Amino acid sequence: MWVIANTRGRVNTRRFSCLALLSLLIRRTVRGCAVQRQHLGAKLLAYAWELATMGGLQRPDGIIRFADFELDLAAGELRKQGAKIRLQEQPFQLLHILLQCPGRMVTREELQQKIWPSDTFVDFDHGLYNAIKRLREALADDAEKPRYIETVPRRGYRFVGKIEIGNPVPDKRIQSLAVLPLENLSRHPEQEYFAEGLTEALITTLAKIGELRVVSRTSVMQYKGVRMSIKDIARELEVDVIVEGTVLRADKRIRISAQLINGSDDRHLWAESYERDMRDILSLQAELAQAIAREIRVKLSPVDQARLAIVHAVDAEAYQAYLKGRYHWNRRPAEFKEAIQCFKEAIAKDSTYVAAYAGLADCLSGLNGWGIVPASEGSAKAKALAQKAIEMDHSSSEAHVSLAFAAMYHYDFLTAEREFERAIELNPRYTLAHQLFGWYLCITDRYEEAYAEFQRAIRLDPLSSIIHAMLGYVFIYARRYDQALKQCAKALDLDPTSGPAHLGLGWAYRCKSSYEPAIASLRRACELWPGSTPIGVLGEVHAAAGYRAEAHKILEQLKELSKKQYVTPYVVARIHLTLGEIDEAFHWLEVAYQQRAEWMVVLKVDPCLDNLRSEPRFQNLMRRMNFPAKVD
Repeated sequence: MWVIANTRGRVNTRRFSCLALLSLLIRRTVRGCAVQRQHLGAKLLAYAWELATMGGLQRPDGIIRFADFELDLAAGELRKQGAKIRLQEQPFQLLHILLQCPGRMVTREELQQKIWPSDTFVDFDHGLYNAIKRLREALADDAEKPRYIETVPRRGYRFVGKIEIGNPVPDKRIQSLAVLPLENLSRHPEQEYFAEGLTEALITTLAKIGELRVVSRTSVMQYKGVRMSIKDIARELEVDVIVEGTVLRADKRIRISAQLINGSDDRHLWAESYERDMRDILSLQAELAQAIAREIRVKLSPVDQARLAIVHAVDAEAYQAYLKGRYHWNRRPAEFKEAIQCFKEAIAKDSTYVAAYAGLADCLSGLNGWGIVPASEGSAKAKALAQKAIEMDHSSSEAHVSLAFAAMYHYDFLTAEREFERAIELNPRYTLAHQLFGWYLCITDRYEEAYAEFQRAIRLDPLSSIIHAMLGYVFIYARRYDQALKQCAKALDLDPTSGPAHLGLGWAYRCKSSYEPAIASLRRACELWPGSTPIGVLGEVHAAAGYRAEAHKILEQLKELSKKQYVTPYVVARIHLTLGEIDEAFHWLEVAYQQRAEWMVVLKVDPCLDNLRSEPRFQNLMRRMNFPAKVD
């Protein structure tokens, strides 16, 4: 048993064979050119086999892989792409011995001693000739141009292929995994965006495998720099295996090292390094995802294979700009503007880069959705960008979600539903698709379906505060206020600085007529949320609590604020409504409709508007919103 202190600061006790340990050390310590790594790697691997058998120690049963083959020592089988190849005992032993010394000649004398000792009544030369012949036939190898078994005339044989060492996959079927944040080996803080971006990209690629549940970015990022055992992380995320690794970028080259660890016993299953030109980064991600799927024995359907096969070369500078954009996007809404600039830069570098168009569309819709700009500056432009992305790549689930998101805030509800469903069909493990589709189902008065979609999103991203907070909003619109309070409290447990969670908590208290805790929660939301929404809801609560002077003060505050930034007219309408100023409320609702204000999409379900629903003016507004009819 070896105790390994990894670069995250965790001390892990893992059951490594000597070979697996040295294999890992090679990948982590050798920094030279590929030829140097291969030379040193061959020496260390050969030495590891000697260590494994010194003093009578036996190397644990495991799996040795080369090309499309794997030698399963525990099962006594040779397989090619999963299919068993019949191989008699002596050729099997011969292959095992050669694989123990990759790149080193094994002499005829060594082979005779290990396979045909002096007390066997078999002609050694004849036995060796037949064993080599059958082994080459099984491997489809050529003695004249060997890929695997090289003859050293009159002296012995050498295995010349590249091998990988692994342990047997646990009997339990692996159905879920998490990719921990890749470590930035450059040690430069300005390169953190690159490591985070590649982590998210690998998660997205693995999520394309239909049988596999892959935990989303938000949840795994909580473990960045955290001192915890793999076993504890796997238990918290409820996954079978963990992927962790490192990334190093130098000029236009990139190297990713990854390892697969069993979550139940912290056992190292597989490790590999990949080095590519930056233009081939997308194919590298697909290759790594396929390797992981192969290691955990997840069967790739034809659809999965097609998804992973769709890769394109991308301009290196465009890709870096895109990763920076996603880095800022994930710190929304405070860094939307930086994200927009990065996505525009990526498109300028590579006008065919579909993901950059989708990212820019998400940002513009997000500005609208967070109440920072009206739809005329947000979702209208986002819709056109998303449509362009789909024209370039109709298989992009991200682009379909971007179009659905933009269409929803553009009041094009039928397009939104169609595009959400298409995105989920293309990638059933895309968390954002389930999250936003759940929101769409909520605002169209389909609460049970909405709840189911949010549960799927939470299953994929269990530690995401924003998903839990949005589910709290669903409970508010469903008039289930106690559940809303519990859900928003859970969101705050995950992130005490979540403005949306504090807003939801205050809003739920307001709906229960618990005004003092509502005011306290909303004041905290105002500190954390940059838009006008929490200020407006705070004014409404003051009005509901009978603090009319405070409510009017907030109306004046919003009026002054509108001279500096966008103020959503929807919350102004709700303050006037709660004050009993019905005509003013309808005036501001009409303004909100004309501007396509973000909160207008909840008009059908907002409990704060229930007193208006019998009004002809409200019914007229509902018809113009063109909500889809509810199907029972």
